[in-house]
Amino acid sequence: MGKPLGPTGEFFRRRDEWRKHPMLTTNLRTAIPGLGTALVAFGIYCVGEAVYKKFNTPSDSHSQH
Repeated sequence: MGKPLGPTGEFFRRRDEWRKHPMLTTNLRTAIPGLGTALVAFGIYCVGEAVYKKFNTPSDSHSQH
């Protein structure tokens, strides 16, 4: 029925080995390549648009005659 358990630390270390498997740790990065770059670019766009609107909108006093 498997290896002897040994000390408690060994028991938990063996049970958590699957979390460090390369199939699980690298698939998320390769499944969505460029997502981080796209999010940064979109954030810069949103900030730029907000700054542009702040400085280029006509004031209320000048737009009404």
